[in-house]
Amino acid sequence: MDAQDPNEGELEQIRQERDLYLSLLQLGAVSEIPKFLDEALALVVSVTGARQGYIEIEDTTTDSSSPLWSTAQSCSSDEVADIRDKISRGIIAEARAKGGIVSTDSALLDPRFEQLASVQAGQIDAVLCAPIGGERALGVVYLRGRDQPGTFDADDKLQVEIFAAHLGPLAESLLDRHEGESNADATALVRRRIRCESIVGRSKALAEVLEQIALVAPLDIDVLLTGESGTGKTQLARVIHENSDRAHRPFVELNCAAISESLIENELFGHVAGAFTDARGEEPGRIAAAEGGTLLLDEVGDLPLGSQAKLLQLLQSKTYFRVGSSDAVKANIRIIAATNVDLLAAIERKTFRRDLFYRLDVLPIWVSQLSKRRGDIDVLAAHFCASACARHGFGEIRVSLEARRALNAAEWPGNVRQLAFTVERAVIRAAGEGATEVRRLHVFPDGAEAEAPSEMGFQEATRRFQAEFLSQTLSDCDWNVTESAKRLEIARSHVYNLINAFGLERAPKR
Repeated sequence: MDAQDPNEGELEQIRQERDLYLSLLQLGAVSEIPKFLDEALALVVSVTGARQGYIEIEDTTTDSSSPLWSTAQSCSSDEVADIRDKISRGIIAEARAKGGIVSTDSALLDPRFEQLASVQAGQIDAVLCAPIGGERALGVVYLRGRDQPGTFDADDKLQVEIFAAHLGPLAESLLDRHEGESNADATALVRRRIRCESIVGRSKALAEVLEQIALVAPLDIDVLLTGESGTGKTQLARVIHENSDRAHRPFVELNCAAISESLIENELFGHVAGAFTDARGEEPGRIAAAEGGTLLLDEVGDLPLGSQAKLLQLLQSKTYFRVGSSDAVKANIRIIAATNVDLLAAIERKTFRRDLFYRLDVLPIWVSQLSKRRGDIDVLAAHFCASACARHGFGEIRVSLEARRALNAAEWPGNVRQLAFTVERAVIRAAGEGATEVRRLHVFPDGAEAEAPSEMGFQEATRRFQAEFLSQTLSDCDWNVTESAKRLEIARSHVYNLINAFGLERAPKR
């Protein structure tokens, strides 16, 4: 029998590498991430003869939060959960930290790992683990045990190194494509048709709202905006006005919840001289101020019943009476009403007029809560960060990837308003440390994410946010109630009522 060609082993190694490269090239044609990972794991398991395998990749190449993608082979759900639980420690952590492959014939007997609780608990034997993408650690491939007797040899180690090194660029390209698709600006088409530069976001839910606005804005009809507090209804009302034939005329706001019942009609309709003790002259109301333009009645659900009847008359006849006068005044205005109150429920409670509801509810627009518009969180956070830097005179500060992930993972019972408040505080903390990035600890310094309304109830979540928001505003204004009321755009009396309701107290000066 002839002696084996001394080059045969080297040729076999070349053939194996060639086959691996060809398989990796074929992987590059896969366009779906789950299928890509399944085929990639099947390939490396086949090449090495591993008994179990696990792969995960994570997009760390962009500024947006992306999901963690993973797949496993010959692992039970409990084993997969155990692997994921130990990503940050043990063998996998070692591979990611050093940016290179980690191999061991038996983790149980390896001085580097034998003391690890995860190794002892899992009775881990032969392991090959390599970071995908090298030092950038885009992900990790984890192989454990072999179908055949023995351990992973030098050829297996070489094959896994090649696999992990070349899988990185393929995975990165696929993630870039997926990121582009998932972060596509769903609002782009409608933004070409209407002016809405002040509206920040790109989600499908926001696009649907803007589509409705594009429909109603040119029509000279009244509009009802509904949705939770802090979702941006006032901003959207401005967009309706700016895209109407009334855009060159005034846009006037009146918060019905911020003015006491005794003063609301005076604010809305104005008064004549002698209407009451201090009425020495005529005073035009918000309706007169909005003549030819648009009047936004914010929190219309809080309008007193008596005033609701007079608003209904205005909507039906386009006339109104100033306080203290019997002379009807013609009004050429468009009314946009906004509320976070369930008006149908208010009708049942007899706190809102049914006829007024049907008069307002011609073309209602529902503005969804931020938790349903998660595609907007990244761009909103970047916008609020830039605004805070400009307002406070800070240098350029960006929102880090880890902070964006925390923001995306949190619930926002106070919606966009709460996000803006949270980001501004985080920017101030970052600037105070001289940091150029907002980190997660700047956003949630106590480690607590924004609490989910499902855990405490919507009303309680909203109450907590309002109390925190008011407390911070008072602190920023050195407890100047007049200045605080101006910033919050509510009446001074309402600020005092809220301070008492929330039990807020000024911290003693040191």
